[in-house]
Amino acid sequence: MSALARKFNEEPHQPVAQKANIVSLAPKQSPRIDLRKWSAAAARNTIPPFLVLAILLGVWQLLCSAPGASLPPPSQVFEESYDLIVSPFFENGSQDIGLGWRVLVSLERVAYGFGLAAIAGIILGAVIGQSVWAMRGLDPIFQVLRTVPPLAWLPLSLAAFQDSNPSAIFVIFITSIWPVIINTAVGVRNIPQDYRNVAQVLRLNQLEFFFKIMLPSAAPYIFTGLRIGIGLSWLAIVAAEMLTGGVGIGFFIWDAWNSSRLPDIIVALAYIGVVGFMLDKLVAALGKVITRGAAAN
Repeated sequence: MSALARKFNEEPHQPVAQKANIVSLAPKQSPRIDLRKWSAAAARNTIPPFLVLAILLGVWQLLCSAPGASLPPPSQVFEESYDLIVSPFFENGSQDIGLGWRVLVSLERVAYGFGLAAIAGIILGAVIGQSVWAMRGLDPIFQVLRTVPPLAWLPLSLAAFQDSNPSAIFVIFITSIWPVIINTAVGVRNIPQDYRNVAQVLRLNQLEFFFKIMLPSAAPYIFTGLRIGIGLSWLAIVAAEMLTGGVGIGFFIWDAWNSSRLPDIIVALAYIGVVGFMLDKLVAALGKVITRGAAAN
């Protein structure tokens, strides 16, 4: 054995200290909004519609600027209906009010009529979807009634209610209820059998089955019907107000036509289109929130 080895064996051994690895945890960072991605997405969604709108306005201006044109160009519309465009909530009298107030009056009627149609349509659709015989008996009748134009119901509603406001609400109700009933019934019919078996195992009563199984499962179909219904209700109120009068947006268009104010009619049509678009997006967003919650449960 060498001298170095003997020396190593004779000396007491000291334990070797191992260096501990210390891991530092980074503080949890709150999620940050990527402004570049957000601005790029906003640009993709806003720039193309504005470009198309600018092109359409330019073509409209060229076609209607010639002498003898039957429709006013955009420049004339902006000049003659400036107050309606920039001040939607002015109020100078009972009938001399801005289009914003008129839209709110029409929306109030839509809220009553469509709200009743949504409640009644979901309940009737759920009952019909649960019964095969009810589906076979009532579906042909619903398919016939839903094709009746909104204004065709107006004489009957005026004869029944003897008042323009409830008559307009009834027209909205009877026009928008059919897609809600039909889509709800289809959604209930398409509930998976496993869900029904679970309800039987848990011994859920009809009310519990309605709220815990039926509504969450049929929610996508229900909101499809509600989106169709809100569009039909907005169309119905404009048509009904043209004949029933009042201060709604529909009567404003009819009054402007009788007074030969074509620029005012064009501005009112823009208001109607924007409000209808917002109503559709509102119901669609509400449907996304509710259906995601139903899927999570």
